[in-house]
Amino acid sequence: MIGQKKIADGLAAADKAKADLVAVERRVQDELVKAKDVASDVRSSAEKQGATLIEEARAEAARLIAQAREAAEAEAGAAMQRARDSLREEVAALAVKGAQQILSREINAQAHAELLANLKKEL
Repeated sequence: MIGQKKIADGLAAADKAKADLVAVERRVQDELVKAKDVASDVRSSAEKQGATLIEEARAEAARLIAQAREAAEAEAGAAMQRARDSLREEVAALAVKGAQQILSREINAQAHAELLANLKKEL
């Protein structure tokens, strides 16, 4: 009888162990599913964050390009104005030189000087 009791107790323990194993396997599967879900959420979040960072970098690059373009256009405009001013001064100097040559030959130097002064102002 004692032997049968031991066998029965052993079989009961084996059945309980088998049931515990099934329960543990179920919990492991549940944890794997949860872990996969968390990993998927992390990946999705990382992709969204990456896309946001890329978009922000593009916007910043566009802003810097526009800023550089504006600075270059302003510098080009200033350089063009300096060139115009320089040419205007050279033309005026040539006009004065020509006027001086004319005035040195003319009798009415005062009239020619006024004309050249007006011409210089217009240039």
